[in-house]
Amino acid sequence: MRTEEICKNIYRIPVRLTGNPLKELNSYLIKDSDRSLLIDTGFRRAECREDLLTGLKELGVRLEDTDIFLTHLHSDHSGLAAELIAPEGKIYIGKIDDEWLDNTEFIEAKRNHYLRSYRQGGTPAETIDKMLVHNPAVTEAAVPGSGNYVPMHSGEKLKVGGYELECIWTPGHTPGHMCLWNEEYGIMFTGDHILFDITPNITQWPGVEDSLGDYLDSLEMMKKYPVRLALPGHRKTGDYIQRISQLQEHHQRRLNEALRVIKETPGMSTYEITGQLTWKIRARNWEEFPDTQKFFAVGECMAHLDYLQKRGQISSEMDKDGILRYTKRDS
Repeated sequence: MRTEEICKNIYRIPVRLTGNPLKELNSYLIKDSDRSLLIDTGFRRAECREDLLTGLKELGVRLEDTDIFLTHLHSDHSGLAAELIAPEGKIYIGKIDDEWLDNTEFIEAKRNHYLRSYRQGGTPAETIDKMLVHNPAVTEAAVPGSGNYVPMHSGEKLKVGGYELECIWTPGHTPGHMCLWNEEYGIMFTGDHILFDITPNITQWPGVEDSLGDYLDSLEMMKKYPVRLALPGHRKTGDYIQRISQLQEHHQRRLNEALRVIKETPGMSTYEITGQLTWKIRARNWEEFPDTQKFFAVGECMAHLDYLQKRGQISSEMDKDGILRYTKRDS
């Protein structure tokens, strides 16, 4: 493994996500003679730890002299942080995601919400079980209460390696997702808010009425930043403004497709609608989707249905079996 120098004092450490379609996490190290900052850590698994420790060693950085910033709570970004941080180190994370990540009541509420939502969505019981049992988002997440987390608010700043980094709250992918912005050099650490050759998953969250609406609003807001270098959580970078427009267009196409599917076949469940949508995945049909990918696909479909229902374009009704059925509203 080789670290990659992005610009002065900023390095990319590739972290393996074995068995995951994302393939790698881009963990970024901002090197400082006092305390360095590591942005995102990977799953709570051995090869992620190995890659990070190897990368830090290559760069001559000690864990004892390193703090961590988590762009969001998903376990491929946060899972290892609490085990990696030294006793005197700090783990910075957006305030909202901090509650979801480190509060056992929130974690249990999230699990119960998913169980209820996926059941009401018509997902088969055995599929729900496989989703939760084998999903690394659950099995390789951080252990609650194990990290020195420091909740951050939008607008707060960190200074490290000659850079001033402003926290920008970008809800959607998670309720408390944060990007980091350096105005002087036009550098934006985008986490999973903006990815360039894959599309961030937008799913339903308990207590959030409209995750997709939040995401689209955040995307539009991010256009105002004169970004010269975008550093995403996965894969390669690209044209920042162009990619925002592409992501907006992607979700509009999916909304249109969901609306068409519901119009053509009224009364379908979320699970059935999801199977009719177009997904870029190596599976011949919906039945062959890996269960963990079904988890993300159904969740994303839920978010799109929430968006359409909130804007009065569709309606839902629960059948005798407790499953929501969707129909298109007349214009």
